[in-house]
Amino acid sequence: MATPSIRYLILPGWQGSSDDHWQSHWQRSLPNATRVEQRDWHAPRREDWVAALEEAIAAEPTPVILVAHSLGCVTVAHWAAQAPLALLRRVRGALLVAPADVERPGCPEALRDFAPIPSDLLPFPVQLVGSDNDHAASVPRLLDLARDWGAETAILSGAGHINVKSGHHRWEQGFAYLYRLQGLIEQQAKRRA
Repeated sequence: MATPSIRYLILPGWQGSSDDHWQSHWQRSLPNATRVEQRDWHAPRREDWVAALEEAIAAEPTPVILVAHSLGCVTVAHWAAQAPLALLRRVRGALLVAPADVERPGCPEALRDFAPIPSDLLPFPVQLVGSDNDHAASVPRLLDLARDWGAETAILSGAGHINVKSGHHRWEQGFAYLYRLQGLIEQQAKRRA
């Protein structure tokens, strides 16, 4: 699945990903995986989170696969909407898990700085994984985001926000979606060859 020429950038959502969150497990198990660290996990500012992602991508010339959860997914969309072409080309693809709909009624005030969510097509292959009972985004909204972003989509049954609270610690079955994303990346590379 992994090659030394690819870095995995882990992008947690609001409040970060605890040590027993699947993203933390993946960071420890995927070769060349690093976390995009944010200055403030509890009072996120869109400008700061996007800048941290850009710095992480720019840090090395190695191609990256983004592995984002919740607000991290929205951060990816904001970054891609304004990123320089040279850095966009370093991103081979993105696994976007349980994107948070920061435009929904009742969305926590701390997340509102990330609205509106960009609706631009993402310029790299995307696998979106959501759930039919996620408090942070309804299925119709997930499908809208997937369509806007050009993502392949999987909607899981009863998976909640796909985090520790919903029972997703190691989330080994999530690697299937990473494999699927890597298949999409290979298909795109063949079409361009």
